Amino acid sequence: MQDLDVDRVTKRYANHLAVDALSFSVAHGSFFSILGPSGCGKTTLLRMIAGFLSPDEGDVRIGGRSMKGVAPNRRPANMVFQQLALFPMMSVGDNVGYGLARRGVARSEIRDRVDRMLKRVGLAGATEKRIDALSGGQKQRVAIARCLVLEPTLLLLDEPLGALDLKLREHMKIELKQLQAEFGTTFVYITHDQSEALVLSDHVAVMNGGRFEQLGTPQELYYRPRTAFVAGFVGANNRLRGRATRVEGNTVEIDAGEGLVVRATAHDPVAAGGAAEAYIRPEAIVLARDASELPPAAQRLSGQVESLLFDGANSAVLVREARSRAEIRIALPQTGRYADLAVGETIAFGFDAALAVCFPAATVG
Repeated sequence: MQDLDVDRVTKRYANHLAVDALSFSVAHGSFFSILGPSGCGKTTLLRMIAGFLSPDEGDVRIGGRSMKGVAPNRRPANMVFQQLALFPMMSVGDNVGYGLARRGVARSEIRDRVDRMLKRVGLAGATEKRIDALSGGQKQRVAIARCLVLEPTLLLLDEPLGALDLKLREHMKIELKQLQAEFGTTFVYITHDQSEALVLSDHVAVMNGGRFEQLGTPQELYYRPRTAFVAGFVGANNRLRGRATRVEGNTVEIDAGEGLVVRATAHDPVAAGGAAEAYIRPEAIVLARDASELPPAAQRLSGQVESLLFDGANSAVLVREARSRAEIRIALPQTGRYADLAVGETIAFGFDAALAVCFPAATVG
C-alpha cells in the first residue's frame, strides 16, 4: 500500500522551474528521504505535499486520496520544521496537545494521549516542563511527539537536525530511526546531508534541478550510482577524467593523461574516443608497500604520500599519482601495518574495474 503518490507535480517561480514533473510513490511504514543540494527543489516539493504550496500541474495523493483543494490542517500529514516551531510560553504537555485541542478533543483525552505519547518518545514526566528547560534533543522529540500524537498518515521532516551540533545530530539519527520503526508511521524526510539520508532511509531520492537523478536504496545509490551527479554527490569519490580509448562490453579504458590509463564499469553507453570520467571510492582502493602485494585483478599504480588525514575510523591517505600527478584519496586501513606510513613515501595502490564507475563527460579534462 502506498501512503503517498506524487503524480507529475510541477512548480514554477517566474522563469525558474523548481519542481519538474516529478512522479514517485512512498510505501506505507517506510522511511523515505529526499537528498539534494540547496536550491534543488526539495523544500518546495515537501511544502506541496504538506499543502503550504499548490502545484502548478500534477496531483498529490495521500492514502489514495487527492489533496487538490485540501488545506494543510485538513491533510493526514504533519510537518516537523528545522526550527521546530515550538511554543516557548507553553509547557511540554501543552505543546504536544496543541493540535488535539484545536481539533476539539476532550481535555481528559488530550491529557491521556499526551502522557502516553511522551512516554513513548522517552519524555515521561516532562509534561509540566518549560520548553526552554529542555535540551536540543528533547526539543526534537517534543516536536515529533506533537505531530505523531495526531496519528498522521505521513510525517514530513524538513531538515530537522540541521540546527543541532554534530554530536547531538549523530545521536538524533539513531533516535529518529528507532522512533519511526516503533510507530510505523511513514516518514518523508528532506536533507542535504548524505550521511543522514543513508543512515536513516529505506529509500532515498537524489534530487537535482527539480528532478530525481536516482531513486533507490542507500546501498544502490552508494555502490551503483546511475549518473555522474549521484556518484559525485553521495559519498567521497576520486574522479579521473579523460578520453575513452577502448570499450569492451561495459568495461571502459580511460586515458587520464600522462600515460595513466584506468579501467572502469559503465552503466550507460560510453563511446570510444569520447570524453569520459571514472569515479573510484577511497575504500575501493587497496594500499600496498610493494605492487606485487596487490590483488591480481587490481590495476597497479603508484605515487607519493602527500598527506595523512587522521579521523579515527575514517582516516585517509592523499597520494599524488606518479604519472598524471592526480591527487588520489585512499581510505587508510585500520591495521598496524600502515601505522608508520610517512609523508613523502612512495606507495603502491590499485583497484578493480568493477569497483569504479564510469560516465560520459562533456569534456576530456
